Amino acid sequence: MTDDAPLLDALAVIQARGAIGERSLPAAVAHADRFVDLIPPGARSLVDLGSGGGLPALVIAWRRPQLKVTMVERRATRADLLRRAVSALGLGDRVEVRAIDAQRLCEEAPHDFEVVTARSFADPGTTVEMIDELLASGGMALVSEPPTDRSDAWRRCLAEHPQLVDGGVHQGIRRLVRPADVPRETS
Repeated sequence: MTDDAPLLDALAVIQARGAIGERSLPAAVAHADRFVDLIPPGARSLVDLGSGGGLPALVIAWRRPQLKVTMVERRATRADLLRRAVSALGLGDRVEVRAIDAQRLCEEAPHDFEVVTARSFADPGTTVEMIDELLASGGMALVSEPPTDRSDAWRRCLAEHPQLVDGGVHQGIRRLVRPADVPRETS
């Protein structure tokens, strides 16, 4: 088992600067571990949309050393906090923090990621648009869901993106998949 003390220390610094609102960091890490558990074992590239305080991306990077992780955070101050945490955790060789809007990344790196994660990122429509642009063939997206059921909203959004399949919700995480045999529609 990995010693989480360095991870908790890095998250505590981010929390002290106001970028993590949850009071219990161990509970926040436990929630992020739900993402970790759902990432396919062979995945090599992951992008986290709206990384904010680093949850779940820092936990994922800490737990899955084979993953190249890209954290996208448009707010420069938060991106700087994330870069400091990445450095403190010694993850700089495989974790990149991009201080840009997610839409810009969609333009720069279409379909480059095997896994897309999002926690408190945006409404289902915007989230699906970004996932559709970033997710590679055969890839999976993992989106944290609020306690209220938003299945109807997801169903409506996914109707406009038939190449993405709703894999349901597991422990509060919605899974969206782009099957390898479904070609991407072009406009």
